[in-house]
Amino acid sequence: MRFLHNAPRFLFFTGKGGVGKTSVACAAAVALVRTGKRVLLVSTDPASNVGQVFGLLVGNTVTPIPNIPGLSALEIDPEQAAAAYRERIIAPVRDVLPEIEVAGIAESLSGSCTTEIASFDEFTNLLADDTAYGEYDHIIFDTAPTGHTIRLLQLPGSWTEFLATGKGDPSCLGPLSGLDKHKQVYAKAVQVLTDQDKTRLVLVTRAQISSLKEVERTYLELNQIGISGGYLVVNGVLPRDAGQDELTRAVLARETAALASIPKSVAKLPRDFLTLKTGNMVGIAALESLFTTSSGLDVARTSLTPDIEDAPLIALVDELELDGHGLIMCMGKGGVGKTTIAAAIALALAKRGHTVHLTTTDPAAHLTETLHGSIPGLTVSRIDPEAAITEYRTHVMATKGRNMDDDGRAALAEDLMSPCTDEVAVFRQFSKVVHESRRHFVVIDTAPTGHTLLLLDATGSYHREISRQMGDTVGFVTPLMRLQDPAQTKVLLITLAETTPVLEAEALQADLERAGIHPWAWVINNSIAAAHPRTAFLQARAAGEVSQIEKVSSLTRRVALVPLLAAEPVGVEKLTALTAGSAAPTVPLETARRKD
Repeated sequence: MRFLHNAPRFLFFTGKGGVGKTSVACAAAVALVRTGKRVLLVSTDPASNVGQVFGLLVGNTVTPIPNIPGLSALEIDPEQAAAAYRERIIAPVRDVLPEIEVAGIAESLSGSCTTEIASFDEFTNLLADDTAYGEYDHIIFDTAPTGHTIRLLQLPGSWTEFLATGKGDPSCLGPLSGLDKHKQVYAKAVQVLTDQDKTRLVLVTRAQISSLKEVERTYLELNQIGISGGYLVVNGVLPRDAGQDELTRAVLARETAALASIPKSVAKLPRDFLTLKTGNMVGIAALESLFTTSSGLDVARTSLTPDIEDAPLIALVDELELDGHGLIMCMGKGGVGKTTIAAAIALALAKRGHTVHLTTTDPAAHLTETLHGSIPGLTVSRIDPEAAITEYRTHVMATKGRNMDDDGRAALAEDLMSPCTDEVAVFRQFSKVVHESRRHFVVIDTAPTGHTLLLLDATGSYHREISRQMGDTVGFVTPLMRLQDPAQTKVLLITLAETTPVLEAEALQADLERAGIHPWAWVINNSIAAAHPRTAFLQARAAGEVSQIEKVSSLTRRVALVPLLAAEPVGVEKLTALTAGSAAPTVPLETARRKD
C-alpha cells in the first residue's frame, strides 16, 4: 500500500460516509503493528464502530487489542468526554465557591458546545501531548464522515483565532484562567496538522461519482486550512472474478466510468485500489485480507442461492401518504443511502399531488446532485450551517443588542463569533422545518448518526428548558414533542444488510427509544440478495446478507428492501423507479425469510 510507505506519526483517514474508512484504518493499524510498530487507533466519529470491528468494547479509554501486541484503540465518546471535562473544571471549586455559583458553572458547561470542545480537547491532546502518547510510533485517526471531519480539523484554527482576541465570553471552556493552556495546545495542533512530515491525509473513496466528488470537496477544503498532500484509496472495487451477468457488468462499467472521470485535483495523488471481498471486514483475519488482491470467493459455499421475498419501498410510501402531512426523518449511519431514500420518498409523495419539502441537516449534503432536477410540488433546501449562523447572529444583534450601548454591542458581536453558536443556529433552523410538517409533508435527510443525535439532544435540552419555564401550562408544543408523536413524525432507519450498519442502526433505535422517539420502519438499501444475483461472487455476498435481513425483521414491524441497481439512482427518473411497482399485500411486512 503506497499510503503506508514511510508513514509519518499521524495518519488521518477521511471520506464520504460508508466508503470503508474504519475498515481501511483498522487494517492499516494491523499492518503497521505487524512491522514491529506500536500503534494507537483513534476514532473521532461520535458513532464509532472500531470496537465492533475487533469484537470488543473500546470506549473512551485506551484499550489494548487482544492477540495483536502493540495495538491499542480509543473511541472519543462525546458524552463521556464532556462529563470528564466538566468534572475537571468543577471539582477544584466545588468546596470553595457557594453552591449557587457551582451550579451556574455546571449550567454553562451543559450545552452542545461543551460536548464539542471536550471531544476536541482529547483530539488536540493526541496531536500535541508527547508525554501522554509518546510511546506510540503511529497514531491513526479514523474520522467521522466528511462534514464532521472538516469541522473537527477546522476547530484548532477557529478556537485559536477566537482565544487570541482575548474577548468574548467563552464560558463553555471553563474558567478564563485556563485559556493560556488552550491557546498553546491548539496552536501546536495546528502546526502538526499542517506539517506533511508529521501528518498524512488518506482520502478513502469508492469507485462512484458521488464519492469521488466528496473526496474532491474534502481535499480542497482541507487545502484551504493548510492541510495538503495526501493519498487516495479506492475501496471496494469489484474483483476480476466477480462474474459476467448483467448486474455485474453494469456495476463494472459504472466503476470504470467513475474512475475515468476522477476530479483533476485528486487525480494527481498517489492511489491504491482495494478489491471488494465476499465477507464483511470484521475480525483480524478479515482485516489482514483487505490489502490482498484475493476476493475471498469460495464457490463451494455458494451452491445454495439465498432467495429473499420482495418488500418494495412503495408499500411504505402508500402508508405514509395516508396521514396527508407529517415529518418523515431518514436516519442512519453515513453512506447507507439516506439521501437516496429520502429523495425517492419525497418524489413519490409529490408525484401524488402533495406539497413536499425535502431538506437535509447533513454538513456534507448532496441532495441537489442526487435529485438532478425537480418536479412541481417539491421544494428542496439545505439547513446550511454557515447561513444559519449568519441569520442567528443577525437576529441576536437586532433583538438582544438593540438596546445596548456601543461597548455592549461590540462585546455581544464578539461573543457571537465563538464556535459555540453553531449548534444553536442549526437547531433554530431545524425547529422551523419541524414546525412546517403540521401543514404538509417534510422529509429530512439527516446527518450521519452521531451528528443527528447531537441535534436531537439540543432538541431535548430545549424541551426541558421550556417545560421548566412553562410549568403546568397547557397547550405548548416543543420540537421534541412533535418527534415523539407517531401521528406527526415517522422515523425511518436506513441501513445496509451488513453487520456494522445494522448494529449501529440497532443502537440508534435504542437511543431514540430512550428519548421517547419510536422508529416507524427500517429500509435496507442496496441489497444484493434483493437483486437476485446469478454470479457466484454476488451470490456469496448475498448469502452474507441473509442473517442481517432476518435480524432487521426481528427488530421492527415494517421493512422495505431496496435492491442493488445496475445504475446509480441519480436523477428524478431513476429515483422514481425506486418506488415503482406494486406494493406488498400487507403492512406490516413479513420479510427476510427464505422462500424454501
